[in-house]
Amino acid sequence: MPIESDPPHGSAMTDRPLSEPRQEGTAPFDRLVEIVRGRRRIVALTGAGISTESGIPDYRGPQGVWTTGKLPRLDDFATNPETRRAYWAGWRDRYPELVAIQPNEGHRALVRLERAGLLTAVITQNIDGLHIAAGHEPERVMELHGSRRWFRCLANGHMWPAGEILESVRAGETEPACAICGSPLRSGTVLFGEALPPDTLRRATVAARDSDLMLVIGSSLVVNPAARLPGLARTAGAATAIVNREPTGLDDTFDVVVHGEAGPTLSRLVASLGLS
Repeated sequence: MPIESDPPHGSAMTDRPLSEPRQEGTAPFDRLVEIVRGRRRIVALTGAGISTESGIPDYRGPQGVWTTGKLPRLDDFATNPETRRAYWAGWRDRYPELVAIQPNEGHRALVRLERAGLLTAVITQNIDGLHIAAGHEPERVMELHGSRRWFRCLANGHMWPAGEILESVRAGETEPACAICGSPLRSGTVLFGEALPPDTLRRATVAARDSDLMLVIGSSLVVNPAARLPGLARTAGAATAIVNREPTGLDDTFDVVVHGEAGPTLSRLVASLGLS
């Protein structure tokens, strides 16, 4: 589902300027606080940088799949029983570690923004399920690449809670199958060679166009179509801000850029807004 050709949202231009004027001499964090004040339709777009503080490797970091080369592909998984058995053995070995991973202060700060009526949606490139675990209303979270909280069957897409399936794997099951149709189970995440869920992408596109602030957190903005969402929001009239440890190639398109860790920066933000 391409988003670069989506027309600007018709009503977004009626109540706010196309972008926020930059104020020379204002510190980036202070500028971020200024932009957030008064917003009521903030949409957060999060990437791996918000979850590294929970102990999850960045995809492009030293232990990430882009570096290690361990890139699961849908075609190989569907046709190769050895690939499936190795896949489930890996899940069995990692299960205790995955269960122990918890949301961090960045996730919790976004929940406070939501409960204050400022944040309307979270669009995430992450598959860890930590936004929902932190306490967001599930219907407000759009997981573009799926979630490890679920498994689904290859043939019909029947969904199964990850905990239930992984308990059977820990008990000795080497290649779990769907209890409804018998088809092999796979992760509820998007594998390489597979399109993003079209309904989730559609909802993310609508949320971006309806926002009055797109707040990007911990994303390098190099993976499309997610990387196009801030531009879509900006064209529809929203202000844009980014919090990331490293510069990105799109920094100069944002109204404010804050270089720093996601958790401490977001915690300081909600404290500055009187929400902590």
